[in-house]
Amino acid sequence: MPVLKNIGYLATCKDKGEQDDIHTIGQAAIAWEGDTIKWVGEEASIPDQYVRGKIYDANGKMVIPGLVDCHTHLAFGGWRPDEFEMRVRGESYLDIAQAGGGILSTVKATREATENELFEKASGFLEEIAKQGVTAVECKSGYGLSLKHELKTLRVYKRLEEESPLHIAPTFLGAHTIPPEYKENREAYIELLIDEMIPAVAESELADFCDIFTEESAFNIEESRKILLAAKVAGLIPKLHADQLTSCGGAELAAEVEAASADHLEKVSEQGIKDMAKAGVVGVTLPLASLYTQEEPLNCRKLVDGGVDVAVATDFNPGSAPTYDLPLAMMLTCNQGRLTPAEALKGATVYAAKAIKRNHKIGSIEPGKSADFAVIDAPDPNFWMYHYKGANCVTSYVSGQKIA
Repeated sequence: MPVLKNIGYLATCKDKGEQDDIHTIGQAAIAWEGDTIKWVGEEASIPDQYVRGKIYDANGKMVIPGLVDCHTHLAFGGWRPDEFEMRVRGESYLDIAQAGGGILSTVKATREATENELFEKASGFLEEIAKQGVTAVECKSGYGLSLKHELKTLRVYKRLEEESPLHIAPTFLGAHTIPPEYKENREAYIELLIDEMIPAVAESELADFCDIFTEESAFNIEESRKILLAAKVAGLIPKLHADQLTSCGGAELAAEVEAASADHLEKVSEQGIKDMAKAGVVGVTLPLASLYTQEEPLNCRKLVDGGVDVAVATDFNPGSAPTYDLPLAMMLTCNQGRLTPAEALKGATVYAAKAIKRNHKIGSIEPGKSADFAVIDAPDPNFWMYHYKGANCVTSYVSGQKIA
């Protein structure tokens, strides 16, 4: 039975207590069998039956649960580097979209890409993501915007789930925006989503969640409610891009439909925070998107103080967040989102796992959970975020296997 010993600082990040309760153990050890953690505690107290197993040495460094990126758009065709310059010159997200850029330019490139091309590109991303100590990734479709191309993207995620060591949580985002061929008949596209796309995705079991971009420039509250309720009936769990550009009631709708999470939330209302807290909806902050779009970042403090569990994710996509650096997102959550390093760590582990309904299996270091953890070259979360040098991941384990 393998044992990781000589852990100077272990953050177990149990789903108990407040956002800053990461349940630390000094001079710790972890024992696991197969893909499952069997024992966690002080090294001096390790039970006899675990002493003779294969020994791994953390060399006195910090060990954390495998990080969970609970919001990415992993598979897409092309890139959009010109938009970076446009934003630097002062053009807004909506200006760029109206000029022919934005989501629809990626839709065109994704439709033109083959399934194998999308798989190879996304697989390469995952290899780099794993080096950061990330062991689970949520992956959205949403750049196909037709039944054929949405299923193509979701099949890529199914293959990644089968071939990658990382845990994959697939999400259907057919309601990302209105595709160009339905520009003059949005009702017909909404009917297509409800009558054909959602049933096909659910029947094929290619996604666990149904996400939607709830915004007046995408899908309004009434349209979002209609789509999400249809998804629930089909067995898909609702998620929302909510209140990113305007305060349009997305957080309140997330609570109403019992969504797993409401993501972005830069313009969330006080009522939305109250409703989310009451319904147990996880709030997901995406500070890299705020950074790249040069928008005011979410003040996560008001969500935490309002009783909402806050997760941290990258929003990795080719336009508004073209980086998959989750530790960087954590650091920005501290510096701009007003969370402490401990709070950001819990947000990128067990609370991120809650946002994808996987917290029964991943996100914390406890007996019975998947043996997912990362060795970080830092003495504690404060120093890691303060003296930021990237992920600082020395090695990581997924399902008990050393992968990096």
